[in-house]
Amino acid sequence: MFIDTIAPRRTWRAIEARTRAMGFDMPSDPAVGAALRSLAAAKPGGRILELGTGTGLATAYLLAGMDEAARLVSVDTDAGVQNVAREAFAEDPRVRFVICDGLAFIAAAQPASYDLIFADAWPGKYEGLDGALALLAPGGFYVIDDMLPQPNWPDGHQAKVDALIGDLTARRGLAVSLMPFGSGMVVATKKAA
Repeated sequence: MFIDTIAPRRTWRAIEARTRAMGFDMPSDPAVGAALRSLAAAKPGGRILELGTGTGLATAYLLAGMDEAARLVSVDTDAGVQNVAREAFAEDPRVRFVICDGLAFIAAAQPASYDLIFADAWPGKYEGLDGALALLAPGGFYVIDDMLPQPNWPDGHQAKVDALIGDLTARRGLAVSLMPFGSGMVVATKKAA
């Protein structure tokens, strides 16, 4: 198996160790992280939103791809889990961590205010999808993962995944790519009007 050796290894490994020690069972996949790093790099000075910080594994990849002018807002409802990321990136001025319900954050944000949205939580993905997509600037990337079967999926979850993919691929204003690697990823690019 190919292993991504360009990852921010020291930070990522420290976060991964803390993630395992906490028993947090929803970590981001390194293959998805590698793609996030490249997508973030494609948005110089970009405004990036992460819905679902978790412990910050994906955050590490996003920051690794961002330039000095780019800014990341990372939102989660669980302060205990997000604190792992807060501590790991305490010295990085490009990231701002927010403890807030994702749907409330989406509702309060300005339309077309983000160049990349990584929706790694129910809000912005299975709930509030229209609101999340409204936050995307033209040419922006909307990214979701965990689209391939995962061991922690509840019964009946595959139907939700299928419905979400069907919804995204049916939308006229998006160019959607299904990427069956890692945990399964979808990248939707908002077309210019």
